[in-house]
Amino acid sequence: MSTLVLEREVFAQSVSFSEHAMTVALDDGRSLSVPLAWFPRLLHGSETERAHYELIGHGEGIHWPELDEDISVEGLLAGRRSTENARSLAKWLERRNASKNTVEG
Repeated sequence: MSTLVLEREVFAQSVSFSEHAMTVALDDGRSLSVPLAWFPRLLHGSETERAHYELIGHGEGIHWPELDEDISVEGLLAGRRSTENARSLAKWLERRNASKNTVEG
């Protein structure tokens, strides 16, 4: 098992999205791009919901309030995907769809 060792802490500065990926600009000049499929809540989120993020811990992590998603920069650098199980995601999607139908109806 390998361990990720960083020479210094790295922080997120901004987040952007393409159709299939999330790109995080880091404060050391790098950009890290990962597939949206790694984070199902982001994948199912609207462009507006994805754009409404907060940097937490001075950029140690990223939080999306409407999607109830938190991702750490350390996890991204280590290549970690969402660990949410299928049952939890299905319940979240069900609640999400129910609330959308209530608003639209």
